[in-house]
Amino acid sequence: MPTSATSNHPGRPEGLIGRLNSANIPYEAKLKSLRDLKNQIIGNRTKKIAYLKLGAVPSVVSILSSAASAQGCIGDSREFHDSVLIQSAAAIGSFACGLDAGVKAVLDAGAFPLLLTLISHLNEKVADAGARSLKLIYQSKLAPKYDFLQEKNMEFLLSLLNSKNENVTSLGASIITHSCQSTLEQLALSEAGIIKRLVSLLGGSISQKDASLESLAAVIKGNPEVASKFMGPESGRALNLVIELIKDKHPRTRLLACMCLISIRNTSTSYLQDSGIKSTLVLVLLELLGDPGQVGDEAPFVLSSLITEKEDMQKIAFDANVIDNLCENLNSVSFQAKRLQGTFLALGDLCSELECCRDRVLDSKVLNFITEALVHDSAEVRAATCIFLKNASRSVKNLSAGKFMNEAIAVPLVQRLWDSSTPVQVAALGALCNMVVDFTADKSLFMKCGILRHLVVLSKSMESAIRVSAVWALKNLAFHVSSRCKEEILSELTSATLASLISDPEASVQEQALSLTRNLVDGTLNSVNYVIGEDGDLVHAIGKQLQSTSKAEVLIQGMYTLSNVASGNELHKKAVMTQLLTRAGNDSETLMIKSLQSSDSRLRTATVWTLINLTLPNSPDTSTRVTELWSAGIVSQLKNMVNDPCLDVKLRARMALGQLMMFGDALT
Repeated sequence: MPTSATSNHPGRPEGLIGRLNSANIPYEAKLKSLRDLKNQIIGNRTKKIAYLKLGAVPSVVSILSSAASAQGCIGDSREFHDSVLIQSAAAIGSFACGLDAGVKAVLDAGAFPLLLTLISHLNEKVADAGARSLKLIYQSKLAPKYDFLQEKNMEFLLSLLNSKNENVTSLGASIITHSCQSTLEQLALSEAGIIKRLVSLLGGSISQKDASLESLAAVIKGNPEVASKFMGPESGRALNLVIELIKDKHPRTRLLACMCLISIRNTSTSYLQDSGIKSTLVLVLLELLGDPGQVGDEAPFVLSSLITEKEDMQKIAFDANVIDNLCENLNSVSFQAKRLQGTFLALGDLCSELECCRDRVLDSKVLNFITEALVHDSAEVRAATCIFLKNASRSVKNLSAGKFMNEAIAVPLVQRLWDSSTPVQVAALGALCNMVVDFTADKSLFMKCGILRHLVVLSKSMESAIRVSAVWALKNLAFHVSSRCKEEILSELTSATLASLISDPEASVQEQALSLTRNLVDGTLNSVNYVIGEDGDLVHAIGKQLQSTSKAEVLIQGMYTLSNVASGNELHKKAVMTQLLTRAGNDSETLMIKSLQSSDSRLRTATVWTLINLTLPNSPDTSTRVTELWSAGIVSQLKNMVNDPCLDVKLRARMALGQLMMFGDALT
């Protein structure tokens, strides 16, 4: 039997594409092919991808373009071309639905401006098809954004919102949700009367309600002035409409109503503080967590926005057994990316403040899911898992109990330091910053995982967020460890790298590098000897940085580091004295005097501690240093501090003066 040409087989994708592209078949056949294509790809991701690879989208857009240019036809021909417009628009929308690759193909093929022309078509069905397709495109982050500060764009938006076609008005609201990003745009939309129009849509169809709620949340978010206008002159009528919608029979409407109310509440603390509405929001979201579809996928994210950094809301969620519900989700989601990500983010937020929440989460065996989640295909899931671990490990009790010291967590977490995603690396570093503290001198498990080498490499990253987190983790790794472990850290890091980090362009890196040095020199004389050495280069780097910065946290950590070095031998004390009594540039005051006169009590305390360590009576050259300090005006400054408003400063200043007086009448 002869071999058939598979590309022409009518049942195969290649054959269907061939018919769409052919100039030799009747348009009726093309219309049928459009319907066949649309029916095959609706809800079928695999088919969509297959047709995308075959170049189906440009073919469909070409047909749409031809039909749109033939709008002047009359009679049966007009009806036929309208059918082609409807079917091609529907096919384009199907390609864009839930698939960014499809959206990109649609935009690249030039479909967007063609679809825009359809929404003003005289045939309502054509306008509806164009609006539906555009709405699907606007579910993607790839959709074009509108600058609402341009008058023509605002006029276009108002024309959409004032349309009698519900899909067109919903499209207008979707464009706002996608495009409104700046405070100025929010204000411009508010002043143009957009909020009033969106509120009016809350009484419309399901589609209009949902689009309006989501849009209102975007316009109000983080803008108290717009929130005030929303609450405005109608005595809360708009707010009451939204509150009523959290009882709506449609789950998605309830979810979006919650999201809108949370946006209002998070924008201004004066709104929605009643305990009743707080509890209602938690209970509605708790119910929606169990939804098997898209609503259930999105509910954890909305819950997270409600409870993040809000201890009162976390306590309400705890009392409502939200933690148990989220943990049950982990058993049922089969590691589906979206819901898994949201679940770990919500659990992480619940663990961020309250110890009772952390205990409940750990008792629920959540850690059993960590290993698989840390190696999930989705970078968003891996990052969310690391964020959860960071917050769950913010507990001295659980760290001391060794809850996180097992290979099932440590090994995959350390591996995430080399993740292909920068957000995952940063999140993993955040978790490790907590875990490596461990409040014990034995941190062998993490050391065996190769964490030290990884952290040192990442401390040299070009990404400042990675650099600061890596140095932070090294600082915690050096907390209360043995001299052998400190030597291992410094050997891998090197003094030159440490000095470079102390003078890093980012103040946050400087702070953590100084804090790391402080931990390394904390403890025995051997620690100071090993880290600082005899050349004093590291002390010089510290002093130079303190002379050039105005950042309080950098100054405080640097001064405490010098205080620890000052507890070393005479060479170390001399190196510290040199830095403290040096005047940088045109400064009329020494670093020590400026620090003692600081408005920050923490810096004053650290500086007086340094003085105490420099003037310990049992040190051979203390009398020489006392003379230098007296000549530098330190004693008179300390006299002014014996009644400092900060009790800690007051006590340490008196202690320092007491030591100085042992070497002569330093008060005269």
